[in-house]
Amino acid sequence: MKVAIGSDHAGFELKEVISHMVKKMGHEVIDMGTGSSCSVDYPDYAEAVAKAVSDGAVERGILICGTGIGMSIVANKFKNVRAALCNDLFTAKMSRLHNDANILCIGGRVVGKDLAMEIVNVWFNTSFEGGRHIRRLEKINLIERKVIDR
Repeated sequence: MKVAIGSDHAGFELKEVISHMVKKMGHEVIDMGTGSSCSVDYPDYAEAVAKAVSDGAVERGILICGTGIGMSIVANKFKNVRAALCNDLFTAKMSRLHNDANILCIGGRVVGKDLAMEIVNVWFNTSFEGGRHIRRLEKINLIERKVIDR
C-alpha cells in the first residue's frame, strides 16, 4: 500500500519513527515533509498529504502535528478524505472499523512514541466493517457533494 506521511515541526521526530515502522510493515512511504524540527506551518503538509489521498495517488495518509487537531481540520476539507484524530487505541480501531478512515492524525505532543506506534499498528491492521456503516459513509459523501455544489 502507498502511504503519504507529513508533519510539522512538532511532529517531525515522531514522523521519522512512524515512517520507518510503516516501511517495515511492507508499505511504500511517501514522505511529504517537513524535513526538520524548524518551525513550519502545518496546513502546508496537511494539504499535500490530503491532496494525495483525495486524488488517489496514495491509499492512506498519516499526519502529525502538536495536537493533531490542525492537521485533521485541514485534511477533512478535501473530497473523499476521512481523516481521524486518534490519540488512543480505541479511536484508532473505530476510525477504521466504522468510518473507513483513510488519514490517521496524531498529536506528537500528546502521544508518546510507543503508544503512537501501537496506534499506527492498530490502524493499519483494522479493516472496515462495512454493513450498516456503508450507508453512513454514503451519507457523508452526499453531504460532501452538497457542500461543494454551494
